Amino acid sequence: MTEPQAPQAGAYRLLDTSAQALAAQLADAQQKIARGATLLAGLKESDIEISLTPKEEVWRCDSVVLYRYRPEVERPLAVPVLVAYALVGRYQMVDLELERSFVRKLLGQGLDVYVIDWGLPKRYQRWHGIDDYVNGYLDDCVDVVRKRSGAPAINLLGICQGGVFSLCYAALHPQKIRNLIVTVTPVDFHADAGSTERGSGYVNRWTRAWDEKDVDRMIDAWGNYPGSMVGFSFLLMNPVYNIAKYSSDLVGIVGDEQKLKGFLRMERWIADRPDHPGEVLRQWLRDLYIGNRLVKNELKLGEQRVDLRNITMPVLNIYASEDVVVPPACTRALQGRCGTSDYTEIEVPGGHIGTFVGNKAQKILGPAITEWLKARL
Repeated sequence: MTEPQAPQAGAYRLLDTSAQALAAQLADAQQKIARGATLLAGLKESDIEISLTPKEEVWRCDSVVLYRYRPEVERPLAVPVLVAYALVGRYQMVDLELERSFVRKLLGQGLDVYVIDWGLPKRYQRWHGIDDYVNGYLDDCVDVVRKRSGAPAINLLGICQGGVFSLCYAALHPQKIRNLIVTVTPVDFHADAGSTERGSGYVNRWTRAWDEKDVDRMIDAWGNYPGSMVGFSFLLMNPVYNIAKYSSDLVGIVGDEQKLKGFLRMERWIADRPDHPGEVLRQWLRDLYIGNRLVKNELKLGEQRVDLRNITMPVLNIYASEDVVVPPACTRALQGRCGTSDYTEIEVPGGHIGTFVGNKAQKILGPAITEWLKARL
């Protein structure tokens, strides 16, 4: 047998250096955790509040509230912007914190901004469908903004699911919308089918595997679908990261007060998932995720058919380069399907939520929207 060779001196030095480096990393982590524990112990509820940009309530119906943000310039643009967020999360994402507020960027650029808070749906709202939200609540909000501003038509800015509502509204009520902006909005829910590239939508793949009867059973059983279940569905998109962020990722920022507060504000928003109105979710899954009827101009709201070719106002379509919730192909499918010749697409870096809170995207998004609107006064 060959006798084992003794380790060379260089190997001992390498092991010693590695051990020293590991010990230094552990000591650094311990110091960060100690600083973080001190910071956490001193934090108050007010330290992690979200949506602090001043605003006033101007209209309310059922669970829905319309707010107007306080303008930050003496004479804001005459045509206001109405922001419609999704039902699967709270509108505060557009005003998460003062340093990362999409709304503040728009206000600082001289825009007059309103936002819809869909609120927490009541039990009776389980029977409200997409038609109730588009031709009911959204239409009422548009009319309130038109009356208050004196503008016969306003600018509508839809985000994700709110973007789909906005597309439907602009197609059914084109005379009330001056300019339409949709961000990270699915249009063709099957555009990513067969894609092997990073960014293929987990939610798209999951729901395409459903049968319409499965959807009916779920909604009939739950009524308003619990917000906690909606949140769990999103957590499953990247379970490894969603566990690691509370360990290795958190250790990296826990000693930095500003980053720690930012992390906690985001977690606060994520945890505040409203229940989803049952009939809206039924139609959302059956007609859009499974049937893909919007892009086919086959979606019906009440007795009205949504035809994207009736969208004749200027359209700005914004998508995120690394969006895994709404893959870019699903958003970009809007091109060539509207009835307007004034169509613009903008790509922003980052993912679905990063579009509004990411440092790189924030430098692009607000200024680009303002520039586009000012060019169409």
